[in-house]
Amino acid sequence: MGYKVVVCGATGNVGREMLNILAERQFPADEVVALASRKSMGTEVTFGETTLKTKDLDTFDFAGYDIAFFAVGSDATKKYAPVAAKAGCVVIDNSSLYRYDPDVPLVVPEVNPEAVEGYAKKNIIANPNCSTAQMVVALKPLHDRARIKRVVVSTYQSVSGTGKDAVDELWNQTKGVYVPGQEVEPSVYPKQIAFNVIPHIDVFMEDGSTKEEWKMVAETKKIVDPKIKVTATCVRVPVFVGHSEAINIEFEDFLDEDEARDILREAPGIMVIDKRESGGYVTPVECVGDFATFISRIRQDSTIENGLNLWCVSDNLRKGAALNAVQIAETLGARVLKKG
Repeated sequence: MGYKVVVCGATGNVGREMLNILAERQFPADEVVALASRKSMGTEVTFGETTLKTKDLDTFDFAGYDIAFFAVGSDATKKYAPVAAKAGCVVIDNSSLYRYDPDVPLVVPEVNPEAVEGYAKKNIIANPNCSTAQMVVALKPLHDRARIKRVVVSTYQSVSGTGKDAVDELWNQTKGVYVPGQEVEPSVYPKQIAFNVIPHIDVFMEDGSTKEEWKMVAETKKIVDPKIKVTATCVRVPVFVGHSEAINIEFEDFLDEDEARDILREAPGIMVIDKRESGGYVTPVECVGDFATFISRIRQDSTIENGLNLWCVSDNLRKGAALNAVQIAETLGARVLKKG
């Protein structure tokens, strides 16, 4: 007997990707229900070879369902996730609402799979921020070997991380550059995103960092090790899908770049493409649609005693959101629910 599964926010980018990945990975579901807001009710979405019509999230009864994937943003999650959890349905939430709640596990299955067992306090498991998810997959096996002291990361994040309107804005602004009279003013972003980069993701905080940067710090500590010091600069770039990160790591112990490369090759969820030649690395265009987190440009940092640099690329709609959520469900099933 399989699971009864609900996907909330099934018409959005992440919700649709969740349905795709559930089908691709043959998740043992006896029933899958697609939920959306009332204005999107009846919209058709695809689950494998099946077409589902979305039902109204506001009136849905979660009783009798096993797992609910939430991809609806913090405001809707705040309203509906407790309803689902109270009905006995385990919520796997993609928003930031519960990530920093000490009673809610924040899980990346390749890094801290055992954390899913803490779900029972609130019947909720949090999915991390997209930029954090791919980074900690790379950090954990290296941390296990040489203990990470400090991480300096600069991100290059695609517009799909903001949503469909941002994708449309990049597309329309790009066309407008070439067609006189069709210029498109920024509406999703504070400045033009086409042929530009914007060092501003989420809101600014009192110390000058943005909330996206704060998320990477707080979530890395919660998922990997609270002793790790992290500083981040998060930048939006004119790429449709795929986040990239330049990561500088300082270790307690020396770690040779060749050993690091071997460790990462053996680590779950990672694909190492690292040839020191033209094109011997992975870019966002090449990672789209893939499950892996790609690592390239592994090299010593000679400016500190025990340092490495690396380049990390992943499909943010997959590992950064939908894939990680499905992997959480698979881990929950294997470790706790044991069904299907």
